[in-house]
Amino acid sequence: MATRYDAGRGDGMVTRRGAARGEVLAGSFHVRARQMRRWRAFAGKVKVVGVYVVAMLVAVVTLAPFAFTISASFKTLSEVLDWPPSFIPSRFTLDNYRAVWTISPLFPRWLLNSALASGITVLTNVFFCSLAGYAFARLRFPGRDAIFMATLGTLMIPSQITLIPRYIIVHRLGLIDSLAGLVLPDVARVFGVFLMVQFIRAIPKELEEAAKTDGCSRFATYVHVVLPLCRPVIAALAIFTFQGTWNDFTWPLVVLNSPENFTLALGLNYLRGQYYTFWHLVLTGSLFNIVPMLIIFLVFQRYFVQGITMSGLRS
Repeated sequence: MATRYDAGRGDGMVTRRGAARGEVLAGSFHVRARQMRRWRAFAGKVKVVGVYVVAMLVAVVTLAPFAFTISASFKTLSEVLDWPPSFIPSRFTLDNYRAVWTISPLFPRWLLNSALASGITVLTNVFFCSLAGYAFARLRFPGRDAIFMATLGTLMIPSQITLIPRYIIVHRLGLIDSLAGLVLPDVARVFGVFLMVQFIRAIPKELEEAAKTDGCSRFATYVHVVLPLCRPVIAALAIFTFQGTWNDFTWPLVVLNSPENFTLALGLNYLRGQYYTFWHLVLTGSLFNIVPMLIIFLVFQRYFVQGITMSGLRS
């Protein structure tokens, strides 16, 4: 009896010791788990703060030149050239804005030329790129995928390589120094075709099949069903095209000769003299080149973001 009692007592002590050790281990595990959670929370907060700091630095670096341009448009030439530069003018003046319009009588003409060239390019790109995008996304014809891939391959060719061939084509057509010669090479862009293809592929085919059942032709389906659904990507394409044409400097420099045919980006170069540059006037004129793009982007921002987002989807 004593032996059994001692053995049972020993087993009980071992059991209690094991339970105590288990409680200690469990407590240690919970402590470490809490420490890990606290560390992860702290690391997450640091990450968020780091992202905001980087975003603020990028915003400052991006907006600083624009802020200086606005400030310089209200300064005199001597104050613009001061070092170190200041963002707040010592004396606000509107003489620069009056001088831009009076020194160069062609300044309104340059604005008009830029608006016409950009507007025509936007319209032609929306029309031709949407047609080509619909054909590549929905129609079945021999060599469709090969032609589409070859078309996309031209995006890897730098524009400087095609500059001389484009000039030769425009010259042989007799369109040098004209609005038609300025617009013709950009009536359709490969990037616009790619955007339209990606967006149209995300549109449910059942909508087009329903239109076909109601008696719509292929072109009527494109006009009445596909195009209304493509408004977001059309807005994105229009903004990209307008920006590229409005800010383009190289092609107008090559194809235009007469000052009255210059675009605004090219005309601003006329504010630079042979030996001296009127930087206050150049910076003031640059605002007229920047403001239209800002207005267009702010007006169509919702469609622009939606179009870019949905263009990455595939059906």
